[in-house]
Amino acid sequence: MRLKQFLTSIHFKGLCALSPAIVFLTLYLGSSIVIGDFYAVPVSVALVAASVWSMVVYRGRPLGERVKVFSGAAGRENILYMIWIFILAGAFASLAKGMGAVDATVRLTMHIFPADFVLPAIFLAACLISMSIGTSVGTVVALTPLVVSLAEAAGAEVPLFVAAVLGGAFFGDNLSFISDTTIAATRTQGCRMSDKFRANLRIAMPAAAITLAVYTVVGYGSVFAIGEEPLSWSDVLLVAPYLLVIGMAAGGVNVIVVLVSGIALALVCSLFSGMPVLDTVSLLGAGIAGMSELIIITLLAAGMLGVVKAAGGIDYLLRAISRPGLGYRGAQAAMCLITAAVNLCTANNTVAILTTGSLSRDLARQHGIAPRRAASLLDTSSCIMQCLIPFGAQTLLATGMAGIAPDAPWRYLVYPWALCVCVVVAVMVGRPRHAVDTSYMESVAD
Repeated sequence: MRLKQFLTSIHFKGLCALSPAIVFLTLYLGSSIVIGDFYAVPVSVALVAASVWSMVVYRGRPLGERVKVFSGAAGRENILYMIWIFILAGAFASLAKGMGAVDATVRLTMHIFPADFVLPAIFLAACLISMSIGTSVGTVVALTPLVVSLAEAAGAEVPLFVAAVLGGAFFGDNLSFISDTTIAATRTQGCRMSDKFRANLRIAMPAAAITLAVYTVVGYGSVFAIGEEPLSWSDVLLVAPYLLVIGMAAGGVNVIVVLVSGIALALVCSLFSGMPVLDTVSLLGAGIAGMSELIIITLLAAGMLGVVKAAGGIDYLLRAISRPGLGYRGAQAAMCLITAAVNLCTANNTVAILTTGSLSRDLARQHGIAPRRAASLLDTSSCIMQCLIPFGAQTLLATGMAGIAPDAPWRYLVYPWALCVCVVVAVMVGRPRHAVDTSYMESVAD
């Protein structure tokens, strides 16, 4: 009788709703850790199994309706927009590499930065570009082809260089005034962007300083196999597509426009360098085809996580983590855990903030947490989780362009772990210093 009551309880239904995400993490991460090989279980296989399981546990509806929910989540506008970026990014990276832009970019970079400081320079460049454009995806698109070519030419670990880009991209995404996560966090918590920025800076800057120091130590004294070959005018021509992409991205131009412009200029440069037209077309096709697995992974993850949400998994998480009597520090910790958990289940930091924003605002009001601090914690915790999960759009895009496994940069991700430590310290030592000003909050939050 008790077993029957448990099986029909809210807890069991909530766990069932979350079980597809648990199945995926167990198959992909759990088995890889046990085996000791992160390449043992392909991401696509784990996602197929989790997607099938999501259809099984989403009870009470005809199979056709369950498939419709899955397909609707996979076919959302933001997912298809991301696939457009994947396709164009693959085409650009393949053409730029095939026409010789890689070697030319390496030679140019080595004339600007000493080899010992290339790694921290990459992280710093990612931070600045991401802050300028307000999107981690645009930063990944702009810098990944360059850093991969540098790593390969240097004989260094490609995942290490990709991790530096990802860390810097999320630093800027977290702090930028035009970032969608900043907008979502400030609107849901009802605070000014400038106030949230100042609160955020006190947490993010120490983490960035730690990361920069670590990458400086790691990069300094490394044996890089980059020769200082002389530059030529043809090198400047070949580097032009990369410079255009980075410049347009830093100027805040739409990422689709950036990539199309980069491809167009690369085509012109390839023709001027004497490359046959059919060869350029073949390179474009190869780049697009190389993104096929990444596109499949994105669609499966979006569909599976959409079913988790429709089945009530996200609502269960919100209820499970939010408890009465948390206190000032406990309420802040709950905000971070809720947002990170929802981000884990949705693989989208903006969606996680919007989902948990109302509950976090209530917690802030009840426990005297300033809106600017609540907004900072929401944005920061979502960025930490989004950077760490191997199935996040930014990681999938970066690793897809680099030709490495989605989990390969994980052990080199210094910034999100440093940021996590800084958040824990901020929650532990922080004290309410001012009364909560709800006038501005009431006027914009709803």
